[in-house]
Amino acid sequence: MSSEHSAPGEDQNLHFLDYWRVIRSRKEIILAVTLVVALVGAFATSLMDKRYQATCRMKVYQDLPTFQVFNSSDPLQQYNPYFLLTELEVLNSTMILGEVVDKANLTQRWGEEFNEGNELPRDLCIRILQKRIGISQQRNTSNVDITVVASEPTEAAELANLIAQTYMNQRIQSSVDEIRKGLSILEEQMEEQNRKVMEAEDEMERIREELGLSTMDVGVRITVESQRLRQLQADLMAYRVDMLTRKARLEELEKLEGEGLINSLLMSVPDQSLEILRNQVVDAEIQLSMLLETLGENHPDVRRTQTGLAQTKEKLDAAIDGIKAGLRTDYLVSKSKVDALEAELEDVEKADRESRSRKLLPFERAEREVRVKRSILASLQARIAQEGVDIALPRTPVEIFEPALPPEKPFSPNLVLNLGLSCFVGLVFGVGLAFFIEYLDTSVKTVDDVERYLGVPVIGVIPQKVKALNLEGGSDSPHAESYRVLRTNLQFANEGKRGGAFSVCSGGVGEGKSTTLFNLAYVCASLGDRVLVVDSDMRRPVQHMFMNIENRQGLTDILMKNSSVEDMIQPTDVDNLHFLPSGRLPRTAVGVLDNQRVRDLVRDLKARYDMVLFDSPPIMGVSDSSILASTVDGVLLVVQYRKYPRQMSARAKRLVENVGGKVLGVVLNNINILRDDYYYYYSSYYSHYSESGSPDVEEDAPASSSVEERF
Repeated sequence: MSSEHSAPGEDQNLHFLDYWRVIRSRKEIILAVTLVVALVGAFATSLMDKRYQATCRMKVYQDLPTFQVFNSSDPLQQYNPYFLLTELEVLNSTMILGEVVDKANLTQRWGEEFNEGNELPRDLCIRILQKRIGISQQRNTSNVDITVVASEPTEAAELANLIAQTYMNQRIQSSVDEIRKGLSILEEQMEEQNRKVMEAEDEMERIREELGLSTMDVGVRITVESQRLRQLQADLMAYRVDMLTRKARLEELEKLEGEGLINSLLMSVPDQSLEILRNQVVDAEIQLSMLLETLGENHPDVRRTQTGLAQTKEKLDAAIDGIKAGLRTDYLVSKSKVDALEAELEDVEKADRESRSRKLLPFERAEREVRVKRSILASLQARIAQEGVDIALPRTPVEIFEPALPPEKPFSPNLVLNLGLSCFVGLVFGVGLAFFIEYLDTSVKTVDDVERYLGVPVIGVIPQKVKALNLEGGSDSPHAESYRVLRTNLQFANEGKRGGAFSVCSGGVGEGKSTTLFNLAYVCASLGDRVLVVDSDMRRPVQHMFMNIENRQGLTDILMKNSSVEDMIQPTDVDNLHFLPSGRLPRTAVGVLDNQRVRDLVRDLKARYDMVLFDSPPIMGVSDSSILASTVDGVLLVVQYRKYPRQMSARAKRLVENVGGKVLGVVLNNINILRDDYYYYYSSYYSHYSESGSPDVEEDAPASSSVEERF
């Protein structure tokens, strides 16, 4: 806020020091609000239930055996960057947490804790557990932290470890179940193939006996066509094994759905586009889950994500259908190759029949069939043996390397944090309340307020708790300097004229005008002026108390022409200071302060004294002040700091001006200098000045002039 004089109503920019002044002046409110909010925060913290937090840490791997026997492929080729994000969702799923609820018997334990002995529904326990756990991945690692918050330290550690153990068991069991399922299908195929081998062997033996062939006859049949025939038979056997393998794989895929189907397709037919689509679906599901945590289902971002997820799933389904169709086509191609080989084999057999006895042909055909079926059976047996070894291999998809331990201290409530937040909130609220009260407070607070809203200069600034100078050490009082400045500024405001008649009034009661007038008169008298104090506040006179003089007769007797001026003026204990009491106001007296009588009295008193000071009643609602204001040389308007709205002071100024009076300046009274550093330099100046001694009138004038410029 600028220190220069401003015209009434002129806007000025607020300075940082103005905000600091508000905080300094309202610091009691701010501290009280901060203390109350801090106490409320501490009390609320003491009422909060204690919560304990325990964390279990584990490593999560993809489903691979600890070491591989038959599969020589590089495990890194099967790495899925979205695998861990998917497993984090699985950890927080109903499948895992439901099993934890059952194992820990949480329906009964939490029922006794929350529901007075009644068991809680299982779904409710799962939802409570989901809110109490936090699952996160350590950055750039495959480590996962499972954090559980509970009312007991042992319960928090128990649940964290149980969730990790349940997830590990589920991962191991899921992997073993998948292998056992495939192994069961292979065993069914092997039994079927074994039955076919036995049937083929029985048929071959029947033909041999029917034809009456001996072992030697069977062994001697090597021709060119037979060699060609054996080659075709070997090829046919290989293609049939391939066809049956493709058939078994296709039938297995037809039974699978969802994630299992996708994993099987990726293992069977590595397709980068399918992997990309699956990752896009996982990303979209994770993004949708994160959006639903903060947004509603009808939010545009949620709808857009749901639409994108549906489209990606459609593409994924189409890709799966395409791969399945490709596998079906591969099977049909393999089958067509087998059919072509069988046709070619028939042609070779036809040629071979011309070169060998027709007697061996049925037997060779049966023998060939037995050989093919035995080869297929051997392949199935080898695959079953391999899977049996794989299922027996140790698996470590999850490794718990840091089990949760019961915490020693509660995680919540955090007394230090809550107190800090309470103090911060209280401080913010207190500052806001202080500025709100300051906004509602329209009283006069600064010199600029007076000059902006009243349009008159401030010619005096009086500190707080100032008493009559004759009770505070006289002219040597630390507060006397402020009245010497007021005297000098009054002379400047009166166009440099020395002396005159002045009225000291205020807009409301209790603004300190009587004390200000007496101390001003005291200082003027001590500096050599002949001063007369006239107590014209006939309804509430107080000046006789400062003078320690009786108030039986005085101004009322003069105005009613019952006594002369000489008889009513009384000397005081202070040199050059005289006093005219107000006297007793008769109840029947109406219009005692007649304008012409007062004017004549003022003219008479000015001729007798250098300075005549009238203690006027408050101008609001009392006509006496208006009459005095119209007859004296000038009016000093006393405004108490932070007491009445500034509109009252502005109204008092207009009332003086309406009757033809002249407001020479405003005396800003009762300022708390220690509380409001805006006025601190006045106090420092006065203290320094009073220690160095009080100069005479001529030496005081220049210094006071510089003070007036500061005003």
